[in-house]
Amino acid sequence: MATRPALLSAAVVLTAAAAVFAIPSTALAAVEDDGADCPVAATSTINNSQLPDPFTRIDGSRITTRDDWRCRRAEIREMAERHVYGQKPAKPATVTGTVSTSNITVNVADQGRSASFSASVQLPTTGTAPYPAVVVVGGFGADTDTIRNSGAAVISYDPLQLGREGTARNNKQGAFYTLYGATSGTGILMAWAWGVSRIIDVVEQSGGNILRADALGVTGCSRYGKGAFAIGAFDQRIALTMPIESGSGGVPILRGIPGESGAQPLSSAYSEQPWLGDAFSSFTGNPNSLPVDTHELVGLVAPRGLFIMENPHIDWLAARSGSVAALGGAEVYKALGAGDNISYWSDVSDGTHCAVRGEWRTPLQQNIQKYLLKTGNAAGTFRISGSKAGNLSQWRTWQTPALGGGTSSPAPSSPAPSSPSPTPSTGACTATITPGTVWGDRYNTSVTVTGSTNWTVVIDITAPQKVSTTWSGTFTWSGGGNTMTVKPNGSGNTFGFTTMTNGNTSARPRVVSCG
Repeated sequence: MATRPALLSAAVVLTAAAAVFAIPSTALAAVEDDGADCPVAATSTINNSQLPDPFTRIDGSRITTRDDWRCRRAEIREMAERHVYGQKPAKPATVTGTVSTSNITVNVADQGRSASFSASVQLPTTGTAPYPAVVVVGGFGADTDTIRNSGAAVISYDPLQLGREGTARNNKQGAFYTLYGATSGTGILMAWAWGVSRIIDVVEQSGGNILRADALGVTGCSRYGKGAFAIGAFDQRIALTMPIESGSGGVPILRGIPGESGAQPLSSAYSEQPWLGDAFSSFTGNPNSLPVDTHELVGLVAPRGLFIMENPHIDWLAARSGSVAALGGAEVYKALGAGDNISYWSDVSDGTHCAVRGEWRTPLQQNIQKYLLKTGNAAGTFRISGSKAGNLSQWRTWQTPALGGGTSSPAPSSPAPSSPSPTPSTGACTATITPGTVWGDRYNTSVTVTGSTNWTVVIDITAPQKVSTTWSGTFTWSGGGNTMTVKPNGSGNTFGFTTMTNGNTSARPRVVSCG
C-alpha cells in the first residue's frame, strides 16, 4: 500500500481537508491535492463494461460520509495517474517567478535540474486589482472577450513549452521532461497540468496585488480541452474548470468511445500524440479493463465549478460519451451537496470546431460571476443535444448514496432519486419509472418496459413542467405538450427524458398506460 507524496505535513493536509467540507460547496481546497497523505492500495485490471462505482473503495467497501470522499478521491486520482495519464509529480523543491500586469514567469528546480517557462496576461476590461483570472490553454476556442468583459484576466498559456507534440514517447521534450526525463511515462496532458500548477504556485507567492490565487479558472478547446480537463481534475486550487470539445482522451467515458459511431478510437488518441500516459497503451483495445473512467474524473473536480462544453455535430468528438461522463460525475456532485456546481451544454447550432458560440456566453458569464468573482449564485444547467444524448442508466449498476456525516454544505433542496416504482399495466406490458439525476430546475427520468417488445407507453407531465430532452425512443406529443406517447426506436426497452420543473419541483411523470 503506497502513500501519495505529501505536499504538506499530514497535520496541515488533514486540517485543510476538513476545511473543504466546512465551507460552502463553491469553495476550493487550499492545496493542490488535499488527499496527498491518503494511502492508496495497488490496483489491477478488471472486466466490467459498466462504469465503475465512484463511491466504492479499492478494497470493496463503500463510502458513507462526505468526509470519506477525501481519501476515496485520492484513490480515483491515483488510479487515473497509474493507468491513464501518468504520474503528476508534487511541487518541486524550488519554484520562483514573477507576476506583472502583462506576464508571468516561472522558474523550477528539483534534484539538480532546472527549467523555466512563461505565460502572458491580459487584464480584464472591468473591475479592480487583484483580479480573478482564467488560464486559456493553447490560445484558441475560448471566448476571451466574454471572460475579460466579465471581470476576469486572461492568462495565455502555451502548454507546448511544458510538453511538446510531435515527439516520440521515449524522447518527450519540454520543461516538464527537462526535470523528469525524456523517457518519463507521464503523458503531455499531465505535463501541461503540472505546468499550470506551478503557475498557481507563483501567483500564490506574488502577494496577490495583481491576480487572485483563490479565483483561478482554466479553459481550452480540442486537445487543449483535454488539457483543461486534466488541469482542473488534478489541482484543487482551480475554482472553475471549463473544457471545450475535448473528445477522446478528454471528458467522454473511455468505455463508450468504441461503441460510438465515428468517435476517435482510443488507439488513435493514444498514438496521435503522447497526450496520455504510456501505461494507457494496454487499455486502448479494452477500456472495460480499466478500474477507473472519466465520470470519476469529473467527480475529482467536485465540489468546485465545472462547465463542460461539447459539440454534437462532429462524431469524432464523442459527445454522447461526454454526456454520460457528465451525468455520471454529476452524481458525485449531488452526493457532496453540490449538484448546482456542474453545468453541461452540447445543445448548440454551430457545428464548427472550437467556434465561439452564443449559447455558451450567458452560462460562461454566470460561472465566472459565481466561482471567480464570488458575486453570483446561478445554478448549473444541463442542455444535452438530442442527437448525442447518453443514458446513464445503461452504464451503471450502482446507485448514488445519501452521504451523511461531515459538515459540508446542505444537500440539494430538490427531491432525491427514489427507487424504481412499477406502474400497473393497462395492456400487455409494464412500464417502470426510475428517477435519476436531480437538479434544482430539472430532473432526469428513465423508463424500462417489460412484457412486450412492440409497446406503446403514454406518460403525463404535470404543467407547467415541460420535457426538454429525450433519448432512446420515438416520442410524439399531445395535450399541449404535457402528454407524450413513446414507441421503440430500435434502442431496446429503456428510454429516458429530462423535465424542466418551471417552478413546480414536486411533481413527477406518471405512466398512464403501457400496451
